[in-house]
Amino acid sequence: MKQLTNPDILPLRTIDNIAQSPVLVVAPHPDDETLGCGGAIALLRSLNCHVRVMVMSDGTLSHPRSRKYPADQLKALRESETIEALSLLGIESKNIDFLGLPDGSISTYDSHKTNAIIACCRQLTEIVPQTIFLPWRYDPHPDHRGSWNLINTALSCLSLEPRIIEYPIWDWDPEQCKSIPDSVQIDCWRLDINQVVELKTLAIQAYRSQTTDLIDDDPEGFRLSPQMLANFALPWEVYIEVKG
Repeated sequence: MKQLTNPDILPLRTIDNIAQSPVLVVAPHPDDETLGCGGAIALLRSLNCHVRVMVMSDGTLSHPRSRKYPADQLKALRESETIEALSLLGIESKNIDFLGLPDGSISTYDSHKTNAIIACCRQLTEIVPQTIFLPWRYDPHPDHRGSWNLINTALSCLSLEPRIIEYPIWDWDPEQCKSIPDSVQIDCWRLDINQVVELKTLAIQAYRSQTTDLIDDDPEGFRLSPQMLANFALPWEVYIEVKG
C-alpha cells in the first residue's frame, strides 16, 4: 500500500476521534492485536471504553517442528502471551476470546467455517460493538484476509453497522506489500499513541515466542525481525477506512 511508503504525511488524529464504546479488536494471530492496535487499546482503556479482543487462529504454525513446544503446548504458550500482553494494555482475560482456528488455514478451513461464522455472530451479538478493528482486507497474509472475510460475513448476517477501522501488519514489509484495486477509495490516517508507546513496546515484548529465541529447536521457526518490529514502535499507528 503506497501510503505506507511515506506515512509521516498522513493526517494525525487523537483517540477522541475513535472513542466509541464498546470496541472489538480482531486479531488473526496471537500478537497482531498488540502490534497493530496496542496503542489504541491502551488509550481506549484509559478512557474506560469497553474493549474485547477476538483472536482467530491458534498460532501453532510459528514453530511447527519444535519438539519442546508441540502444537498443544505452543497454543497454550501463545494464549498466555496474549493474556500477559493485553493485561499490560488494560484488558482482563475475561474480555479475550480465542477462536482456535487452524493457523495458516483461516481462509481455506471449510470444514468448520460455518461454525466459525456462527461463533463470530455470537460474539458480535453479545458485544454489539460500535467500532471494530480488523486486519487490512488486502494484507498479504491469507489469514489476515480470511479474518476480515469471516467478520464481514458475520456482519452481513446481522443488523449491525459498526465503524470499521483496519490496520496493516505485513504491508509494512516492502517485499510483501501489494497494490490495491484502483476502485477502492481509502481514508488512511495515523493515531497519536505517544503517551502509551512505551507501554505498547512492553506488551509486544510479552510475545517472547515471536520476538526472542525462546523456542530454539526449530530452525525454520518464525521470529519478528528488528526491522518489522521497528514499524510498531513508533509514536503513532496507521489505520485505514474504506470509503463507500
